Amino acid sequence: VQLQASGGGLVQSGGSLTLSCAASGLTFSNYNMGWFRQAPGKEREFVATITYNSGRTNYADSIKGRFTISRDNAENTVYLRMNSLKPEDTAIYYCAARNRWLTAPLTSTTGYNYWGQGPQVTVSS
Repeated sequence: VQLQASGGGLVQSGGSLTLSCAASGLTFSNYNMGWFRQAPGKEREFVATITYNSGRTNYADSIKGRFTISRDNAENTVYLRMNSLKPEDTAIYYCAARNRWLTAPLTSTTGYNYWGQGPQVTVSS
């Protein structure tokens, strides 16, 4: 199984980026997907989640109204559209996949079956 994330970079405050995470080696439509992030010196934190059929999304309060998670099951890809970026959004962003039949809260880092690597998002002031 591979989760290949891309789309990070350096952007000015107020700018936008879209992250993509392409999954392979799994039946994508059977997995709930999440985006998490980790800033230097901080623990990994929940950003957004989306259920296997896009029926429900959930967002951290810190990014609500600015970020949008979506997925395309035909393309085995989950996206994170980030608008109105702030310096405090600077972090490494991770996508993660969790089997839809697991019952732990999607907002928790525990219980996810697979994790992607990166990308780095840096927002300058």
